[in-house]
Amino acid sequence: MASEHGGAVDGGWEARLAHVVDLMREMSRQTDPQEMVRAYGERVQHLTRIDRRISLSRRDLAAPCYRVTRSTTWPGAVNPWTDKDRLPLLEGGLVADLIYGNEPRVVDDLAVPADDPAAEYLAGHRSLLAVPLFDQGVALNMVLFLRTEPAAFAREELPELVWMSNLFGRATNTLVLSDQLRQANQALDRELKAVGEVQRSLLPAALPKIPTLDVAAYYRPSARAGGDYYDFFPLPGGRWGIFIADVSGHGSPAAVLMAVTHCIAHTNPGPAQPPGRVLDYLNQHLVTLYTGGSGKFITAFYGVYDPRGRRLTYASAGHNPPRLKRCADGRLIPLDAAGGLPLGITGEETYDEAVQQLQPGDQVLFYTDGITEAANRTGELFGTDRLDRVMGNCALQAAGLLEEVLRAVEAFADGHPADDDRTMIVARVS
Repeated sequence: MASEHGGAVDGGWEARLAHVVDLMREMSRQTDPQEMVRAYGERVQHLTRIDRRISLSRRDLAAPCYRVTRSTTWPGAVNPWTDKDRLPLLEGGLVADLIYGNEPRVVDDLAVPADDPAAEYLAGHRSLLAVPLFDQGVALNMVLFLRTEPAAFAREELPELVWMSNLFGRATNTLVLSDQLRQANQALDRELKAVGEVQRSLLPAALPKIPTLDVAAYYRPSARAGGDYYDFFPLPGGRWGIFIADVSGHGSPAAVLMAVTHCIAHTNPGPAQPPGRVLDYLNQHLVTLYTGGSGKFITAFYGVYDPRGRRLTYASAGHNPPRLKRCADGRLIPLDAAGGLPLGITGEETYDEAVQQLQPGDQVLFYTDGITEAANRTGELFGTDRLDRVMGNCALQAAGLLEEVLRAVEAFADGHPADDDRTMIVARVS
């Protein structure tokens, strides 16, 4: 008997196999679960002689309630994932018994009372085949195949139909979850992008003009938002504070703590304080209010440059020592004469200071470990030796040296993505 939507495939097993292969090809191209269900339903119409097909769901419902999610009698399709409230919600009757029975069923002589909740969907048909679709071992969904004549479904077709329908159900569910994951990732990416924009707004909008010091800066997070931070502070007497920090971890948590550090640094009350006292202040507030017991910490280097004497007074909280290249004699001097624990670990830590006398032509490179720990495809790190070799070009101004370092890091990485945020401040004494 021909169905409302076309008859079954004739021509023997070769024709059926060809049709199944075409079905699998078409299913593999689908990215929209609603379109996938539509295409699958049309194909199944040709494989199995049926006159009507009804899809049901009891997901998130209590017995004996269920929803009709699809019917070949409907003039148009309703998307059950996005328009669930438009689906008919029924209670009790034969269909409730079937879907809550959790088993395949064949009814050879269907007789439906007029007051059955699903009577309009079943009326006029004498044969019914119920195929449960399992999720976590429970038939949360079911497909009903109907024929107008009695005893129309052969039992030997049931195993194949249950098998194929459940495999398709799992594939559809995977596609739905994939789409939900894609939408969630897009929403998360939008949020991270907004966090990154806020974070970048906390960095200096323009580099300061510091007498006797040419400066350039670079900042790139490894994700939408990161935990690196640099800043410049105008101080009394024409001096300038130069600050660079690196929050442990990556992404939004690090970006939030970076913003907190920025806020604390900019609310330090009273007259300008020497570098060690500034780090003490940051550390006390971080430990007391934010990082105590969390395992989070911040490495930081803070230097105060006095243009009149070309003198840099500095303190460090576990940060990478800046590299000083003395172009007058070629020496490389790490600024490591003062150090201490990273910020946010213990409130008992205090920070000593050191003074470095600078000379015209000196190059100073402040950086976070995303520079020296940049890895190539084999896992080798860029390291300080390569950084020092790049600093050998004393003819470059600050911006030129910064670009030279970035080119060297990118060439070394050879396409390997950045695993950490990368931040640099380059200063050249004039």
